[in-house]
Amino acid sequence: MSKSNYTCNDYREEMILLSLQKRLTDENLSEKDKESILKDIEKLEREMEMD
Repeated sequence: MSKSNYTCNDYREEMILLSLQKRLTDENLSEKDKESILKDIEKLEREMEMD
């Protein structure tokens, strides 16, 4: 992140990203769910300027 002030929203976004990444490790995850989670991760990373 290139922001100078770390906010509660920044923390929240990081926790959402971590939870999505953790969900990807579920062995019982369907391909459809996996694709959806990956799209959510990509979107969040763009919003966080991580792409």
